[in-house]
Amino acid sequence: MLEENGRELSYREYTKQPLSEAEIRAVLAKLGMTAHEVLRSKDAKKLGIDPGAMDDDALIAAMAEHPRLLQRPIGVQGGTAVLGRPPERLLEL
Repeated sequence: MLEENGRELSYREYTKQPLSEAEIRAVLAKLGMTAHEVLRSKDAKKLGIDPGAMDDDALIAAMAEHPRLLQRPIGVQGGTAVLGRPPERLLEL
């Protein structure tokens, strides 16, 4: 979709190259969202993680350990990021 609209794309396979806690914090800052707002609740439940009992620091640590907890796709361009839900939102970058 991005390439079809003349946008350059660099893809990072999050399961092979997971984001570090620092990278997750940087992306959250660019999104203007909290860790709880980008959590995949179903995956947390499957892993036995109770996000209600966790602060953002603990949740970010869990996301770094279990990258599937982080919603995706997330597009980042410079100092801006967009959660691609729906995917068309990525065109806002």
